[in-house]
Amino acid sequence: MTELAADHIAQRPHSDYIVYVDESGDHSLTSIDSDYPVFVLSFCVFRKDEYTNNTTPAIRQLKFATFGHDMVILHEADIRRKKGAFSRLAKEPREAFLNALTDIIGAVNFQLVAVVIDKRKLKDRYNNPAHPYHLALEFGLERICRLLKDAGQADALTYIVCEARGAKEDSELELEFRRICDGANYFNRPLPFDLIIADKKTNSEGLQLADLTARPIGLTVLRPEQTNRAAALLEGKFYKGNVGNKQGTGLKIFP
Repeated sequence: MTELAADHIAQRPHSDYIVYVDESGDHSLTSIDSDYPVFVLSFCVFRKDEYTNNTTPAIRQLKFATFGHDMVILHEADIRRKKGAFSRLAKEPREAFLNALTDIIGAVNFQLVAVVIDKRKLKDRYNNPAHPYHLALEFGLERICRLLKDAGQADALTYIVCEARGAKEDSELELEFRRICDGANYFNRPLPFDLIIADKKTNSEGLQLADLTARPIGLTVLRPEQTNRAAALLEGKFYKGNVGNKQGTGLKIFP
C-alpha cells in the first residue's frame, strides 16, 4: 500500500460493521476433489454492537456449558469428524451441543455474502484461470461494498478479518487485497477496507461462524436436492440488496 493510500485509510472513521471471512475447500486447480470440486469463501458481516452484545456471549456461554471452558475453537471439520474436544462428547451431549449451536446461529443477527467457485468449470472455461481464492475475494469485497453502502457506511473504514493460511499464501492474499482495494474492482475505484490476517489459533467467534457457514453453502450448491439443515438455517442471512434475491447478490456462483 502506498503511503498516500495508508493515510487515506487512517483518516476514515471506523464503520459500525466488521467482516469475518473463512473458506471451504482448497484453491488448487491441479488436484480437484471430485466429491467437493468447489472453493467457497464465506463473509459474515456483523454490526459491532450486535457482535459484542449478543453473538460473542452466546457462543462463549455454550462453550462453558458444554466443555467447562471457552478455549475450544469451533471448526466445522473437527465437529463433523468428532476430533479434538468433540471426540470426547457422548451422543446426548453432542446432540445438545449441536442443537444449541444451531439455535445460536439462527438467532444471532448477521448478514452473509458467499462466493462459490466451481473449479472444474473455471479450469475448463479459461486458458489461464484466476486463482480461486483471489477471484472469490474480489467478488466478495464488491458485494460487501454494496451491502455497506446500503447500511450508510460507504465512507467508513471496515476491517476484513481473514484466517492465516501460511506465510506465502498470506503475503499473496495481502497483495491481492491491496490491488482490489486500490481500484482493480468492478467499480474502478478505491474500496474503504483494511485487512487483518488472524492466526489460526485465534479464538474469534466471528471467524468460527464464518468457518461453520462455508461448507454447508458449498454443499447446497453442489447438491441442492440434498437435505442440509445448516444451509436452510442460513437462507435468511444472505444479503439480498434492493433486488430481494440472494442470487448474484449475497451468493455469487462462478463461472
